[in-house]
Amino acid sequence: MDQELRRGVPRGTVASSPVMKKVRGSGALFLSQSTGRFLILQKASGKKEGIWGLVGGKTENGESIWQGLCREIEEEVGFMPEIIKSIPLETFVSDDTHFNFQTYVCIIKDEFIPKLSKEHKGWAWCELDSWPKPTHQGIRNTLSNKIIRGKIETVFEFLNDLA
Repeated sequence: MDQELRRGVPRGTVASSPVMKKVRGSGALFLSQSTGRFLILQKASGKKEGIWGLVGGKTENGESIWQGLCREIEEEVGFMPEIIKSIPLETFVSDDTHFNFQTYVCIIKDEFIPKLSKEHKGWAWCELDSWPKPTHQGIRNTLSNKIIRGKIETVFEFLNDLA
């Protein structure tokens, strides 16, 4: 290693840049068994104001991905709906690997009216190919991926089998 860079670093150790903290999060695509529609929420403020996206967010101190999602669901829709089945849909990992986001399809029996927190100003139940705009880039990428669309179609087949 260059001597100028090693100055102040004890012999036998390697100088390194500060370590970026890894961020984990998760989101739920609530799917109503009775209507085949998905719940989407609209951000109320901040740099994502007006953007439509999933229920979800980042995990907090020591939470598992699922624990964080359950907390976010209660915060964002006001209660925890009875989930018939949760199906992992996608894991997004950023190019630098410091952000990891797990998306689930959470099947519920019927649509419900969310009791929105201050974080959101609108909600809608949408069909797979009919989302309000502007839609969050992440969910747009998810829904335009052929493999993920195939998984969603399999979920619809599962719903038909439940009926």
